[in-house]
Amino acid sequence: MNCSYHLIYDSGVRIEARRFATDQGCCEYHVILHTVRKESPFGNQLSDLTTTFDRLPDLLGEKVTPLFRRFFLSDAANQTPLLEPSLPKHCATSVVQQAPMDGSKIALWVYLRTDADTSGDYDTTIATANGYRHLWTAGRCTPLKNSYDETLSILGKYVTDLYASGCTLYNDCIRTWFFVQNVDVNYGGVVKARRELFERHGLTPQTHFIASTGIEGRHADPQVSVLFDAYSVRGLKPGQQQFLYASTHLNPTYEYGVTFERGTKVIYGDRSHIFISGTASIDNRGEIVAPGNIAGQTERMLENIEKLLAEAGATFSDLMQMVIYLRDPADYNYVARLFEERFDEIPHVIVLAPVCRPGWLIETECIAITGNGDSAFLPY
Repeated sequence: MNCSYHLIYDSGVRIEARRFATDQGCCEYHVILHTVRKESPFGNQLSDLTTTFDRLPDLLGEKVTPLFRRFFLSDAANQTPLLEPSLPKHCATSVVQQAPMDGSKIALWVYLRTDADTSGDYDTTIATANGYRHLWTAGRCTPLKNSYDETLSILGKYVTDLYASGCTLYNDCIRTWFFVQNVDVNYGGVVKARRELFERHGLTPQTHFIASTGIEGRHADPQVSVLFDAYSVRGLKPGQQQFLYASTHLNPTYEYGVTFERGTKVIYGDRSHIFISGTASIDNRGEIVAPGNIAGQTERMLENIEKLLAEAGATFSDLMQMVIYLRDPADYNYVARLFEERFDEIPHVIVLAPVCRPGWLIETECIAITGNGDSAFLPY
């Protein structure tokens, strides 16, 4: 078993890569690409990143296949037309306006693995290995009159697509992301639509929900209020999913009207994947901890994440990547220093994206992998 960090520089790009492998299983990478030439035009920064993306198998020294990637843009309306011609047809690709806060115009998160048969396009990648079908879906949207109708339409179409792949929302969907334009106004429609559709598919407080992030994010089209990404796995057996609560620190989300799990652990024969939802500074009564204080909120947020990871048998050292969302650009310098000091070997990106409750100044989502599998299940 091996988890390692790699920092590579290539043609104006800083590559942060985290690798996980077992002695006999596949290798997994979470990689975040940052442009170094931050003052150059967007076209140049894009060219640097896409060139490096194409070279990742050589740079990482392994035959890895990208299954999912997300571009973080500073100005989607003007930058997406330049980006679209470079989008690969073989990798699910999410594009969202969440400006990287290091002064660049673009950043990129990529998930790659070895030893899988892959198919699909820029909308959905399907990876098949060891009896599992992994479905990464990106960039779903339906411009309608409001966020409620858009969310119902997006989720309804996603459910139909899952059925066509032999999956259900209840059994097989592991992770979702909702990027909401003007989240302070439009998030309520997302919450209402998701709750109604979930109830129709058996996802209730008495059963379970799905790990998720709901955060500010814009599409290039200003008429689009909601963007949606998701990850599902066909072939999981009963007992392979464990939902995380950290009830000493966090309350069930349904107590304040939303419907998602704080985190989900997926157990394979040779490893476990841990998906931590967007997590903020909250206590087990649903109240904001340290209102108006970025230092206090950051500490409580990290404490909450640590408790969720511990419940899954993991620690911060098992993290593969982190995405940090900030409401106020003025908080960037403090947060950037803290994460560089405490998580210098964890690929991470800090973006401008207000959290779904105005009082929350910061939120973080992350993915971890541990070698604690269960031989009762097939390996990843």
